[in-house]
Amino acid sequence: MYHSELADCVHPERSAPYPMTAPRHHLPAGAVIDCYEIVRLMGSGGFSLIYLARDEDSRDQVVIKEYLPKKLAKREEGKVRVSVISEARRDAFHHGRKLFYQEAKALATLRHPNIVRVRNFFLANDTAYLVMDYEHGKNLGGYIKKRGGGLSINFMMTVFPPVLDALNLIHSRGKLHLDIKPSNIHLRPGGNPLLLDFGAVHQFATTRSDQQNQVVTPGFSPLEQYYASGYVGPWSDVYAIGASMRACLDGKPPPSAIERHAKDTMKPAAIAYARRYPTVLLEAIDWAMEIDPLLRPQNAGALLAVLMERSDSRVGDARDRRASDATAQGG
Repeated sequence: MYHSELADCVHPERSAPYPMTAPRHHLPAGAVIDCYEIVRLMGSGGFSLIYLARDEDSRDQVVIKEYLPKKLAKREEGKVRVSVISEARRDAFHHGRKLFYQEAKALATLRHPNIVRVRNFFLANDTAYLVMDYEHGKNLGGYIKKRGGGLSINFMMTVFPPVLDALNLIHSRGKLHLDIKPSNIHLRPGGNPLLLDFGAVHQFATTRSDQQNQVVTPGFSPLEQYYASGYVGPWSDVYAIGASMRACLDGKPPPSAIERHAKDTMKPAAIAYARRYPTVLLEAIDWAMEIDPLLRPQNAGALLAVLMERSDSRVGDARDRRASDATAQGG
């Protein structure tokens, strides 16, 4: 099941420390919000709680994401309503809730077979909720950890082109994901991927001054997401895709972009795995993971086009070679 390995988000640019966090009790099994009955808590992140629930009308299982940032709000045990930790945090909580709701509304407009489908979003209990389809399968992050890396070329080409296609739709709408990592890629039966957790999604800023503080996941976030002065864009999501692909080979997250910028000791994939994977795949990973944003593919579509074009060419060349060999042997 998905949403089971949500990582807490880090905001490195906030200068003022938050107060101590208060208890963040989850909704109990059997609680009803709108027309959904809570079955159990599935997971949690820095800004939300994730529930498995049941639609009382259709009886379908659904996943519900509840906005409940642990450094801004709390829920007392036995209560359903959410309250702010202190008056000093009220404006920040309300602003975050507004963004959460706006992002849910934006996500609901993204129709793609590899983007999690939003069924509903609403306000209740003084907070906001996002209702999504429940999908059977497993989490790519957990799968990488279990397998220890070395995932096959067939696996890579089954998972990442559809994810890139989904991301290309997001970029074409002027939006960014900004939290792509293996734990946000769900693998349905057959390896059919689903891009998850759009909590960081926001409109592509046209200037640096338009940018909000960024969420950061070491190993997967590019350098520009670490700094308020960094200019994030579609190229930032491309880096995260490249890092996720590299993790499939290494079996662990790559070094952080900060470490790589200071001293890059990570061997290029085209060298480290030259005898194990096609050059086209390895070069695509290295291109996506360039530290300098200007040296990367500038959006998901650019990386996808090159990856698929070269992959098709490689397959065609292989067919030509086999046909040539067969002709020679027949002669």
